[in-house]
Parts: sequence; structure tokens; C-alpha cells
Amino acid sequence: MAPPRAPVVPSRMETLTARLRQASPRDYGIVVGFVALFVALSVGSDVFLTSRNILNLLDQSAAVGIIACGATLVIIAGGFDLSVGASFAVSGVVAALIAKHTGDATLGILAGVAAGAGFGLFNALLITLGRINAFVATLASSIMFRGLGLLLTTGMIVSVPMLGFQSIGQEKLLGAKYSIWLFAAFVAFTWFLLARTSFGRYVYAVGGNPEAARLSGIRVEVIRGATFVISGLSAGLAGVIVASRVGGAQADAGVGLELSAIAAAVIGGTSIVGGEGAIWRTVMGVLLLGMITNGSNLLNINPTYQQILQGAIIVTAVSVDAWARRRP
Repeated sequence: MAPPRAPVVPSRMETLTARLRQASPRDYGIVVGFVALFVALSVGSDVFLTSRNILNLLDQSAAVGIIACGATLVIIAGGFDLSVGASFAVSGVVAALIAKHTGDATLGILAGVAAGAGFGLFNALLITLGRINAFVATLASSIMFRGLGLLLTTGMIVSVPMLGFQSIGQEKLLGAKYSIWLFAAFVAFTWFLLARTSFGRYVYAVGGNPEAARLSGIRVEVIRGATFVISGLSAGLAGVIVASRVGGAQADAGVGLELSAIAAAVIGGTSIVGGEGAIWRTVMGVLLLGMITNGSNLLNINPTYQQILQGAIIVTAVSVDAWARRRP
């Protein structure tokens, strides 16, 4: 009787090859696009690859990047949050008003972030308890939040000259602005939630097949509602950062910011129908959009072409997602 054969263990190269064959375009397309644009701008501009410009790119991308991370969780769970632009603006207004009237910058900053989380909770209740479609609910709530912002400010800009309030948006740590560190921290936080916790697994399950998730014992509405709270929290943090950067806030800030955040997530490979996505790819999508704007400014390209290029990239990303889902 012949001795049993030892199991064949694939080599690292064979394992890598197998993974590449199984990967869909949404998994690696953003990496190819990011690297190609980065190299092109590095060659085309002497200024692009300087540390000053890279730090400026990261600083300018921080607000939309933080919101995009929150939006990624919402989209993976099968929802949309169209209120983050309004939440962003009103959170900044709340932070500025409280800091100005109490003289306590820290209290104002915390209140602004809490306001964003509160707006997210409001959306969650509309969608879960109210059984309202997420698209309609967050579109309506965005109008309500903007109205609240106008009521609080009477349509005026709220200026906060105190240095403590402006520290988050203007001061630096180890050569990088606090906004960049907060961006990195929020990326790490959302990545950990999505990739290393049971909550993250539930988010994928809810977005992929909510009925199957419910039959498996997952509290679908609670998980989906939690993603909206995180999204509101991200908008509140981003709103406080920008209000701190400019030393004030206004109710009509952040118009269209929600579309930029969703676009970054979709470009990064997050499926618009839910169940697919990753934080690191969203970050690359954010930086890709940031590089388009930054590079166009450095190369003196007409802003109109920036919009055309961004729109074309978004259409391509959605098309790739639809094509990938039709593959056997």
C-alpha cells in the first residue's frame, strides 16, 4: 500500500497569482489610476512632489476624506446619506456659536462634533423607525438642517477670532496640520470597524443581502442606523475642522460636499448597491480627486476640464462596478 501523499502547499507566488485572478477591476483599478496620475504629475510638475505641496494636498483632502469614510460605511450597508453637506455646515455653525458665546473653544469643538452625530442619529431614526427610504429621508433632512443653520445664524457668517478655536485647522504637529492627523485617525478608526470587528462583518452582510442577514439573527436596522450615526459624526468632525481653519462658519457651506464624498467612495470601488467596498480604496479615491484638482492648478489647466475628467472617472467607476457584478 502506497504511503499517503503529503498535501501540496502552494507557494507565495502561486497564492498571489490566484488572488489576482479572482480580483475584480474594482479591487485594483483605483490603484492603477492613482499610481498613473501620481507619476504623471510628478513628471509634469516640479512642484507636485515637494513636501509642502503633498501636505497641502492632504490638508485640503482631509474634510472630504473624513466624510467619505463615513459615506463608505453607509453605502456598503445599502444606504445613501445626502445630508452630510448640510450636517457639515451646521456642525461648524454650532461649534462656532458655542465657542464664541461661552469663550470655551474646546466646548465648542466638542459640541460641533456631537451635533453631527445627533444629525446622523436623526437620519437613522427616520430610516429605521420611520421606514423612509434613505435617499428621500436624507434629502429631506438636509433641507431641514440647512434651515436650522440659517435660523441659528440669520444668514450671517459666525466669526470666531480666538486662537484656541483655530488651532485644529491651522496649527501643526511634527510638520503636519492637526487636520491631517485627524484624517489619518478617522481612517484608522473606520478601517478597524469595517475590517476587524463583528460590526464590520454585519455591515457587509446587511448591504449584500439584508433578508439573509436578518434570518441569520443580525439586527439589520440597528446596523444600518449605526452607519448613519457614524456618517453624521464624520460630517461633524469635518465641519469643525474647516470652521477652525477659516476661523468661522456659515449655514450655506459644504454645498455639494456629499456628492464629492460619494464620488470618492464609488471611484474607490465601493459598490453603489451595497455589500462591497473598503476604506483604503476610498482614501485612494479621495486622493485621486484631490490630485486632479491640485495637478490642474499646478499645470494651469482650465477648471472646466477638471469637472469633465472627474465626471468621466465617476461614470467609468460605476460602469466597472456594474460589469463586475454581471461576471459569472
